[in-house]
Amino acid sequence: MNNTEKSAKRGRPVIEGSARQSKLANRATKLANGETISRGRPSNPTSKRQVRLATQAARVGAGIEIKVGRPKGSKKVTVEVAA
Repeated sequence: MNNTEKSAKRGRPVIEGSARQSKLANRATKLANGETISRGRPSNPTSKRQVRLATQAARVGAGIEIKVGRPKGSKKVTVEVAA
């Protein structure tokens, strides 16, 4: 038993020449040419965080051990005397 009836096309129709279709075509050509597609907000290489990450990567590359977490301080015990 074969079903020879064609199903109705589902979803919204594609409007050729729309802004979204041009963006998708531009993205497809970039991928075909081997270019990278960046998404999101670009990082600022001169920001404090990027400088800190670069120095940390340099330390890792030099073989210096990176300790994570809060640094240990001297334990000062303060005792208040009630008068």
